[in-house]
Amino acid sequence: MDRMYRVLGFWTIAIALMSFWGGLYPMALIFFGLTAFFVALSYMSLTERVYLNIFFGFMFLSFVGFTYYTFFIMPVGGGEHAMLQMML
Repeated sequence: MDRMYRVLGFWTIAIALMSFWGGLYPMALIFFGLTAFFVALSYMSLTERVYLNIFFGFMFLSFVGFTYYTFFIMPVGGGEHAMLQMML
């Protein structure tokens, strides 16, 4: 299971580098942080149950945070189809 966290670290560093080169600096910093988090966890030699619980918690917080952002913080575009415009 620890190798899967290294795989997650690889993909997050790839996303971080692409977003850095694309000029999306806040996104790049988030993914650089995630890379450090995943790689550090991969070398802790935890049990498989702990790794799965950490991943479940990470995914739960990610989905809740993304949903909160898209409903309450993200600005509504003029010509885009947004949930808030459909409700109004």
